[in-house]
Formats: sequence, C-alpha cells, structure tokens
Amino acid sequence: MSDANLPAGRGAGPLRDLRRLAFFTLRRVLALFVTILVGVYLTIIIANMGGKVDELRELQIRSTISEAVRADPSYQQMDSEERNALIQEQVQMEIERRNLDEPFIWRSFDYLAQAIQLDLGRAEEMHSDAGSRDVYDIIVERLPATLLLFGTANLLVFFVSVYAALYLSRHYGSRLDRLVIGLAPSSAAPGWFYGIFLILIFAFIIPILPAGGMVDIPPPENDWAYARSVLSHMVLPVIAMFISSIFISIYSWRTFFLIHSSEDYVEMARAKGLPANLIQSRYILRPTLAPIITNFLLMLIGLWSGAIILEQVFNWPGLGTLLFQAIGYRDTPVIIGGVVIFAYLLAVTVFMLDFLYAILDPRVRIEGGQ
Repeated sequence: MSDANLPAGRGAGPLRDLRRLAFFTLRRVLALFVTILVGVYLTIIIANMGGKVDELRELQIRSTISEAVRADPSYQQMDSEERNALIQEQVQMEIERRNLDEPFIWRSFDYLAQAIQLDLGRAEEMHSDAGSRDVYDIIVERLPATLLLFGTANLLVFFVSVYAALYLSRHYGSRLDRLVIGLAPSSAAPGWFYGIFLILIFAFIIPILPAGGMVDIPPPENDWAYARSVLSHMVLPVIAMFISSIFISIYSWRTFFLIHSSEDYVEMARAKGLPANLIQSRYILRPTLAPIITNFLLMLIGLWSGAIILEQVFNWPGLGTLLFQAIGYRDTPVIIGGVVIFAYLLAVTVFMLDFLYAILDPRVRIEGGQ
C-alpha cells in the first residue's frame, strides 16, 4: 500500500519520515566514506612518495641481505658467483614477500583496501614496548597517553572558556573584558612555543617540575605514587596548551554570547525581571547548545593537532611522538594507520553532529522536513 492510500494521520507521516531519515543517513554515510577513501589514499601516495619509498626499501633489503650473507662464515667457501646468486635469490624472496615486485599503483589500492578494513598490517621498522610489530598494537599502546594529555588540556580550555565567556558577556567593557581582548592575539603562538619557556623556567631556573616524559624513571610501583608522577609530568604541557588557546576561546565565545544576548526574546526576559543567571542558562546558553556541542566535539577530534611538535618538546610518549618516529623510519604502515584512525574518528564525529543538531535545535530538520 502506498503512502497515498494510507488514511490521514495513520502511518503516512511516520513512514515518510522514516524513509527520509534512511535516505539522509545513507547519503551521509556514503559521502563520509568517500571522504575517508580520498584522504587515506592521498596519505598512502604521499607516505610512499609515489613509490620512491618502496624503491629505497628494495635497496635497503639488498644491502641488509648482502651484509648478512658476506658476514656468515658458512658462506665464506662459496665463490663470488654462487654467493651473488644466493644473495639475489634471498632478495627476490623478500621482495615477493612484501609484494614489492608489483607495480606501485596496484599495491596502493591493496594498501587502501586493507586500511579501510582496519587491517593495518605489521610495522616495517618499529615495534611496541611489548615487542609486537602489529600496527594496531603499536597505536593502541600510544593512544592513551595522547588522549590523557590533549583530552585534559582541551576539556579544561573548553569549560573554562565557556563559563568565562558567559561572565564577560554580563560585564561587557569591564577591565577583565578589555584584558581578555588584549591577550587574545597571544593565542597565535602554538602550545609548544610556550612549552619551551615553561620548561626553561620551571624545570631549570626554578626546578620544581619535570622537564619531560610521562612518568619518573624508574616508574613508581605504588599506584598512587605512579598517578602523582604522571600528574606532575602533565602540568607543564597542559599549561602550555591552556595558555595558547584560552584567551582566543574566551574572546570568541564572549562575542558569540553577546550577539545572542541582544535577541528580542532575551530583551523580553530582562523586561520581565528574570534573574540574570536564569536568563543566561535558559535564554542564551540553551539556544546555543548546538554550536557549543559542535565546538566541543571538533575540539576532541582535534586532539592530534600540534601533537607531533608538542610531544617532542615534552618527550611525551604519545601518538605525536610515534608519528614523528614513523616518519623518520619511513615506516609507511604506522603512518597510514595513524591517519586511518583519525579519519574514522572524524567521520563518526561529523555523522553524530548531523543528528545532534536536529535534537538540540528544533529548527533543524532532516532535509525535506517541514
């Protein structure tokens, strides 16, 4: 039975909404999937330098096997031709094992298919602290450190900036408001820039905090002592990221709240004599939840932004340090694995945002809604 034959008010509306939602969801999933495909494939091409890295890898294989064969006493009795033939045979076997004998364009599609399925393979040069060569194990081992450091800093910046912006929107033009406006350009400098000065001051001139690392060496055996050690090592990098972001965040949200505080419904609430705190929570903060949640989720997904340099400055054993090492080793599977994880997290976040907008803001509807 078609929608036209359904009695009015008895299923036609819900069925139509369900079809519209299914179509919207499918289209968004396909669009995000194509975005992931393009991003990951470009990463594969760049990480391999269009196949040049594989050529360097073949030379490295030949050099390693040649040195191993010539250094082995059991092969010393062979003449040069037999030894060279043996070297060539072992080199060819290793090249075939790594599929380096295939054209790079075909291998790039194989890499793409494996990456999309989260089959990240094995690292070529690197390994986890536990000795595993699986890229998944290497990334999972480093991920908690990055989430702990950057998650703490970004959550702190987000909540402090929102509440400080609400306060400044009630005290527009005050000394504190002018001070925040004056300090906003300081956010142009990245966190690692402030980190260098913080290390110089609080780790060397006034040595009260550790200069780097995640925990004391050797690590404390007691759980509470271990936690205190981690917290003390987090202080300087968290402060560095906080300083680099807080003033521009407060300034942005303060301007955003000032714009919404001049709406007619807010003026009407003030005319009724409602308390200022109630006006801010019900008439300013609640209608702006959608962009606030958007900013919050995108801030969480942007944890890796600047991670490579900042983690190097503070010797923090997270994903940034891992990617820096992988680039140095030209370990393509590890580089691609990090990008794939980030791409999936970003896609899931964007997908969630589409539905959060509809939930948080009644004015937003699935395309085609009334």
